[in-house]
Amino acid sequence: MKYEDLLKTIQAPYFSRGDHLLDGQKLFDYQISLWVKKGNLLRLKNGMYAFAKDKERIKGEEIAAFLYEPSYLSLESALAWYGFIPEMVYAYVSVTARINRKFKNDFGTFLYRHIKSELFWGYTEIKTEHGHYLLAEPEKALLDFLYLNLSKIRNEADFDNIRFNIETIKEKLNADKFLKYLSAFDVKKMRIWALRCLP
Repeated sequence: MKYEDLLKTIQAPYFSRGDHLLDGQKLFDYQISLWVKKGNLLRLKNGMYAFAKDKERIKGEEIAAFLYEPSYLSLESALAWYGFIPEMVYAYVSVTARINRKFKNDFGTFLYRHIKSELFWGYTEIKTEHGHYLLAEPEKALLDFLYLNLSKIRNEADFDNIRFNIETIKEKLNADKFLKYLSAFDVKKMRIWALRCLP
């Protein structure tokens, strides 16, 4: 397969070696390696690539969804998105029912933290020009964060050190949904800190 044939075959700006469009096509590892070396392709992780010519059109959030499925953006990424924390977040942080993973590529750093499969819900799908990604709802992002960082929150000082924008949280949280979601976690210690965020 020539590079021009790959461009014709794959219309999306990123793809995996397992893409059904490549079924039956003669695409060899050495070709992929050569195109990466030449700068035509960007390696996202083993077996996953993006076309360098499309780099400016691709959202990092899309790559987060594409790299490790199923996953949804949550924790620091979603908290910053909603204005619940003041810091800029320099990685795409997602939760997954799979094991923890970390990937680095031309689009940034992608972190995936494990959550029990029975807690894998509470997100919305956001469509993009080329695909989609999943983003935690405000209530779920906050609860995911408390749940996965509970061991670090031992007292008032620890809670204050998170530097939540409590006013913004109180404006954006749906209290009924938040309490319903909180009860699903069923963690007594987490409840104390979660209730501090309610309107």
